[in-house]
Amino acid sequence: MKINIKNGAVTLGINTILEEVNIDINDHDKIAIVGRNGAGKTTLLRAIINPSMFEKGLGEDDFNVTIMGKFKIGYLEQITFSSDNITLIEEVKKVFSNLINMESRINNLVAEMNTNNSPEVIEEYTELLENYKLQGGYSYQKEYESLLKKFGFSDLDKEKTLKEFSGGERTKIAFIKLLLSKPDLLILDEPTNHLDIKTIEALEDYLKDYPKTLIIVSHDRMFLDNIVDTVYEIDYGKTYKYKGNYSNYEKEKKLRYEKTLKDYEFQQKEIKRLRSIYERFRFKPTKAKMALSKLKQIERMDLIEKPRKEDLKTFQTNLKEITKSSQMVMNLKDLSIGYDRSLATLNLEILRGEKLGIIGENGIGKSTLIKTLAGLIKPLNGDILYGTNLKIGYFDQNLAMQSNDNTVIEEFRCELPDLSYEEARKALGSFLFKDDDVDKLINVLSGGEKVRLQLCKILYHKPNVLILDEPTNHMDIVGKEHLEDILKEYTGTLIFVTHDRYLVKKVASSLLVFENNEVKYYRYGYEEYLEKRIDIKEEVKPQKEKVKVNTYNLNKEIKQIEKEITKGEKELKELKESVYKEDVYSNNDKLKEVNEKIEDLEKTLKNLNKTWEELLTKMND
Repeated sequence: MKINIKNGAVTLGINTILEEVNIDINDHDKIAIVGRNGAGKTTLLRAIINPSMFEKGLGEDDFNVTIMGKFKIGYLEQITFSSDNITLIEEVKKVFSNLINMESRINNLVAEMNTNNSPEVIEEYTELLENYKLQGGYSYQKEYESLLKKFGFSDLDKEKTLKEFSGGERTKIAFIKLLLSKPDLLILDEPTNHLDIKTIEALEDYLKDYPKTLIIVSHDRMFLDNIVDTVYEIDYGKTYKYKGNYSNYEKEKKLRYEKTLKDYEFQQKEIKRLRSIYERFRFKPTKAKMALSKLKQIERMDLIEKPRKEDLKTFQTNLKEITKSSQMVMNLKDLSIGYDRSLATLNLEILRGEKLGIIGENGIGKSTLIKTLAGLIKPLNGDILYGTNLKIGYFDQNLAMQSNDNTVIEEFRCELPDLSYEEARKALGSFLFKDDDVDKLINVLSGGEKVRLQLCKILYHKPNVLILDEPTNHMDIVGKEHLEDILKEYTGTLIFVTHDRYLVKKVASSLLVFENNEVKYYRYGYEEYLEKRIDIKEEVKPQKEKVKVNTYNLNKEIKQIEKEITKGEKELKELKESVYKEDVYSNNDKLKEVNEKIEDLEKTLKNLNKTWEELLTKMND
């Protein structure tokens, strides 16, 4: 496959969103599209899917769109299911409906061939079996089982209806379906939003080895670093190409800017020098020809456009003048958190100046914990002893995304009614709500704008304890980096839930990790946690010494069953291929015998696969 867009533009209504797009997409490319919020990244994805959206751009090159080859595009724009009442496994199997229908027809033909071995039936059977094999009929079940496990779904989850899953889990189900469909061009728009770190890492592993073409829009820098080999940046409506991953793009962009600026300044000096000679000698008869040649020299130059400075505008806040809290900020004593049942029990002391990062899978109590710490949910059991002189600021990602008919300034003054209009405008201006932006309705704000407004309301109070739930969701990379800097320099106490690995790596001084139905506290940051994670996983308490032996035996048993499955699948393949042979399909008794063997072997393999899955579940428990 190949898609090439040369000097393309995209206009929506009266607004030109993209002015000069030059992009080249080939087989096996892994491309990132980056840029500020509102730069047109999602618009570009939609135009790639529907090239008729492109028109002639503002560049000097001729406009051209080239599409070569037939290919399937997979794009997860929004998560929708035809029915919430079907089970997870039924929804996932929809991807393989063609193969499942083929299986049904093959079984019917096998039964029919016991009494009818006409050439037409045998020909249909042979052709169908070959297509089934080519389309992955013998491996698709293992593939979806493996992916479901990798994305954290248990055997019990398979029989749950879709309505029983959370928003994050539904996102994962949609991802699994998209990945299993294996489109020739896979397009992902912010795929890591609302996914936990474990799932992000699993998705990374899958996409690293994705055999086809991939385009990603994401603000997750580590995710892009680990996957992509090409970056297209959208800046002021124009695309710029960089080879390598995201970190390489940042370096190359800086070098490109510095070189272009240097070349521009050198050329401007040269133009000034040549013009000076021209002006000085153009009226002297003996020098006029030489002076004119200098002017023509300028005209022959390929003029270098002055490079635009990167758009680094972001919000500003002053958290240096916060009041000091007591040394002990919170002391959790046998604190049991949850709603109708306990999700976790904690004993922990949080000290002044600590920056506690809370990480772990979705749906296991992280947000419930910080809501409890913020006083929004009562503990099921135990106590929270609060220190003195605490001024708590709480950011809720879901609350930030709510909409209403207030304007930005009305919403801000509802939180701070004592502020004058001018003071409110000044505060909002520091968070990039300039001029008429303060009169925008909350309903029309982007996700990033809503996050900025919520942070503006919280940080204006200058809290000395900040409790944040996924603060970087919906922010662009510049905004994320700036918030990281603010939180790193913050002298108060910080407690934050995040799936943003860059944020937790840069800011956290300690970690609270929800994993394996436990909550563990580590008095060090994310990098040290990653270094020690393998050792931590291998730690076994003395009374659990027998688990090592059982795990070893289970591993041996799993390997033995895998050998039997491989051997059985090979034998099954040979039996099915033997049906094509004339001495088999022309002899009714022989054909019947082969079909019986196939049926018996398929039952055996089904039982072996079931045992293999059960043993894997035990290994992971």
